[in-house]
Amino acid sequence: MATAASEVGQVQSDNRKSFTSVKALTESPQLTSLPPSYTYTTNSDDEHEIVTDPEEDDPIPVIDYSLLVAGTPDQRAKTIQDLGKACEEWGFFMLTNYFVSKSIMEKMVDEVFAFFNLREEEKQEYAGKDVMDPIRYGTSSNVSMDKVLFWRDFLKIVVHPEFHSPMKPPGFREALAEYSRRTWKLGKELLRGISESLGLGVNYMEHRMNLDSGLQMVAANLYPPCPQPELAMGIPPHSDHGLLNLLMQNGVSGLQLLRNGKWINVSSTSNCLLVFVSDHLEVLSNGKYKSVVHRAVVSNKATRISLAVVIAPSLDTVVEPAKELLDSQNNPAAYIGMKHRDYLQLQSSNRLNGKSVLDNVKI
Repeated sequence: MATAASEVGQVQSDNRKSFTSVKALTESPQLTSLPPSYTYTTNSDDEHEIVTDPEEDDPIPVIDYSLLVAGTPDQRAKTIQDLGKACEEWGFFMLTNYFVSKSIMEKMVDEVFAFFNLREEEKQEYAGKDVMDPIRYGTSSNVSMDKVLFWRDFLKIVVHPEFHSPMKPPGFREALAEYSRRTWKLGKELLRGISESLGLGVNYMEHRMNLDSGLQMVAANLYPPCPQPELAMGIPPHSDHGLLNLLMQNGVSGLQLLRNGKWINVSSTSNCLLVFVSDHLEVLSNGKYKSVVHRAVVSNKATRISLAVVIAPSLDTVVEPAKELLDSQNNPAAYIGMKHRDYLQLQSSNRLNGKSVLDNVKI
């Protein structure tokens, strides 16, 4: 008969094979410490000082969406200016008054919890290996590539240009359809303002990035309580593909941004969306607006849910610096053009490591 110690050893040594998700691992009665395959060793990006809060004289930018879409001409102009400044100086901002009701957001979070609470065999129906799979359930980041497993389960769903959804739990599809529709409209309006802030036409990005057939992906992330959070990582430092990433959380903090050589804790608030500049907006702006490196840390107290909505060009769009922004003498192209589809494949064949994927298209 196996002893308790040997059972723990089995959990620690064989968790890649025995458990198909972090959630299943945490529900194992033998789990008392972090299995070795989840022990995360910091790299150079992680060795920056952690700051509890942003500095008082350098607060995280806040953008009032209502002033962008329903304000006076002067209010809209000022908001566009603030958008540009946030994208240039932070690559990140908090969005308020964005016309998505609290009930819609709470319903979406509830349905995400319900999905992750399905039996493991039900979730495994959606297990996918290819980055192009329209519905993909999995764990860590890229298990075949990851040297260390990350303390995270995920569900990624393509909802535009064609809508997909798991059939379980029963209310998931309806909640996802509503949330996707509203955030797609929201993302396109933000890109109109950002396009103007770059001195491009209001519809430039919509047309140039072929957003009528653009990619919208919803990524739900589950970070269960971790027995030794100081040794684990939810998601390592990385930047995102696409133009923008709209993130909401369930009230449990864990997001950190890398800014000026320091990690900044971003408090979880229920009345705002968190908006990230992503790699393709950096490319299109020829580096004026920089995608932000961020990571997710874990805790031993509560389960964290984050729900990211990626707003991205169509898969066949070649993303390159906007010619209108280039000058052969003073501002030559700093990135090569690449199809969005090829960029995704490049991302899936690399381990998450800061901006290592974006570095591949830098000149």
